[in-house]
Amino acid sequence: MRAQSEDAARRPEEATPSSLGFRMPAEWEPHERCIMGWPTRQRIPVPWSDQHMLALATHTLLAHAIAKFESVLVIAAPGEGAAARSYLGGDVEVVELPIDDYWLRDSGPLFITHPDGRRAVADFKFNSWGGKYEPYDDDAAIGERLAEYLGVQRFAAPMVLEGGAITVDGEGTLITTESNLLNPTRNPELTRDEMTRILEDYLGVRKVIWLPGGRGPEEDPDTDGHVDGVAAFVGPGRVLAHMVAEDHPDHERMLENKRILETTTDALGGPIATIPFEVDAGPLQFNDASFVSPYINFYFANGGAVVPTLGTADDEAVLDKLRDVLPGREVVGVPCPVIYYAGGGIHCATQQMPATPRREQSTA
Repeated sequence: MRAQSEDAARRPEEATPSSLGFRMPAEWEPHERCIMGWPTRQRIPVPWSDQHMLALATHTLLAHAIAKFESVLVIAAPGEGAAARSYLGGDVEVVELPIDDYWLRDSGPLFITHPDGRRAVADFKFNSWGGKYEPYDDDAAIGERLAEYLGVQRFAAPMVLEGGAITVDGEGTLITTESNLLNPTRNPELTRDEMTRILEDYLGVRKVIWLPGGRGPEEDPDTDGHVDGVAAFVGPGRVLAHMVAEDHPDHERMLENKRILETTTDALGGPIATIPFEVDAGPLQFNDASFVSPYINFYFANGGAVVPTLGTADDEAVLDKLRDVLPGREVVGVPCPVIYYAGGGIHCATQQMPATPRREQSTA
């Protein structure tokens, strides 16, 4: 545990999670459960009205795929719990809490742990991806409500942050994108250095790596370029980097992300092994939309990885690539065209709750 500063000790009401010894674990560390939302909003961010039933069926399939590895808790809006249970069955826990949408990665709290076995949440502000979709009052409050339901301590963080905007290695390093966090719709009153300090204070990281951007506005108009569409820590000192073909509009942006990762070090001073992950699959036509799947938007489960697929002939080759990157994990695919149609992926629709850390034994 890092030593608590004299200033924090003198003013405990201003103590930050980092000064108290909390940190955000890596996503591959053991989980107690996965938390998901139940598709609620039928018209936003895309017109669900003609795809709502498919969305419910897909999220049922996703919940069951994850439940093979770990427990799943699904949050349904008040009055929708019975319908959710009728789809999900008895193997998935359902609780009714007010939500506006189901992207719990972004609106929900981020879990942090302490060496003495405590868990807490760092609850950042949520403004619906820069005020794009209203109403979002319940999504902005779900962190506090979820902390109360789970009985964990809550630290209210003084900045807007969506969970899909960061990836951490659990050893003090965090990666984010300038295109998202420096967007004027997020934290116009804060400088980059001030945001870096808040991330360090509330997530227990010691180094923040800023990539220029996520996918461009044509590919990712809702989030302004979350990192979980372009890069993901897959182990200590190992980052999977989404790459695209030379004729793709995001090609130069992805090359710059890769260059930065290859020429920087992590919080421990070691190099970052950057694993290029280029998918040759062409764009998928779904309803009135066309998109290319960022397969790296997957969920680390206990002993597995649940990956979004498109239901095309390219999927199995991609899953085989990920099996090489993630040896020892069972890699399974869930066809998710409707989730991409809605503007996200499996990682966006899930949030891990870490297992209670083992108490560190005193050597005194």
